[in-house]
Amino acid sequence: MTDENMHVRKGVDGSHDGMTAPPRRMFRKKAGQPPDLAAIVTGITNGSMNELAKAITYIESNSPVHYSYGQELLQSLLKRTGRAIRIGITGVPGAGKSTFIESFGLMLCEQGHRVAVLAIDPSSSVSGGSILGDKTRMEQLSRHSNAFIRPSPSGGTLGGVHRKTRETMLLCEAAGYDVILIETVGVGQSEFIVRGMVDFFMLIALTGAGDDLQGMKKGIMELADAVVVNKADGENKLPAEKTKKDYDQFLHMLKPSTKGWQSKAFTCSALKNDGIDDIWNVIKTFQSLTEASGVMAERRRSQAKDWVHTLISEQMNQYFYRHPYVKKHLADWENKAMDGAVTSAKAAEKLFEEVFKHTK
Repeated sequence: MTDENMHVRKGVDGSHDGMTAPPRRMFRKKAGQPPDLAAIVTGITNGSMNELAKAITYIESNSPVHYSYGQELLQSLLKRTGRAIRIGITGVPGAGKSTFIESFGLMLCEQGHRVAVLAIDPSSSVSGGSILGDKTRMEQLSRHSNAFIRPSPSGGTLGGVHRKTRETMLLCEAAGYDVILIETVGVGQSEFIVRGMVDFFMLIALTGAGDDLQGMKKGIMELADAVVVNKADGENKLPAEKTKKDYDQFLHMLKPSTKGWQSKAFTCSALKNDGIDDIWNVIKTFQSLTEASGVMAERRRSQAKDWVHTLISEQMNQYFYRHPYVKKHLADWENKAMDGAVTSAKAAEKLFEEVFKHTK
């Protein structure tokens, strides 16, 4: 196995690729001592997948020391970010997202692009379960020297997964990846989170639009810059074309997700590699138009502003629940509210009074 491929696989599962793992004590010692900042910055800017994987590990860590180190690292690399096209991909289970991403990613890698595949998985954040079963289906892409695949961290809140995915995206851009694919593994709130961190948002759909449209939330459809009807091959080709027309009619009635861009539906067969290049041409056209009009720059500015407020909310939430008074008395106020002794609003008010009573 080549050194490059070994690093790609480390990006997938954080393992040692079949090599003998170091003693647990050695690993803990190394993990507690972040490497020299200048050295890891140099490694990332030189395209080292090994250094990139290390940096992401610190970004994902919940350790305060590692968090501070990760933020300092991001600040050092900030000027090298923002040069990639950021593409969000979602779709109902069974739509063929993994097959599409592998075919799409391989095509781009063969064209000389460097592709990073990241994921947001709400089920992982709730249950702590792994999404590696989904990622290991992208075997060919994961072995390509121009590809880097990273699942979302398990555990924590969806907001935490959001932060880590967004910051991982920035690290990948700094490492020279010019196409970032962010996949939503689950459904629901994650689509809105991904829309808030990408340039182009794509919905992978199946044939039978009548049923799909009835079950599809209007809000999700309003996020899409394109709907891609997958599995348009064999006996399914004609039904897929009909589904495409149905989606086009529906999209025409909605407010466009991106100013100056009319969202449309397309067909492809990821399994047969048919129509994949057409989707890329659509994205390149979108990129050219939105860059020329200033819409993409404005979207990214707006996303950065929203991100500031998201982090404020996240840090305020952590500060509140880590406050000594809250840790000691939260259960008491919860019980008073449940017993009907005070209203829930009064309980919350009293907790806030104690937390911020010395704040002017």
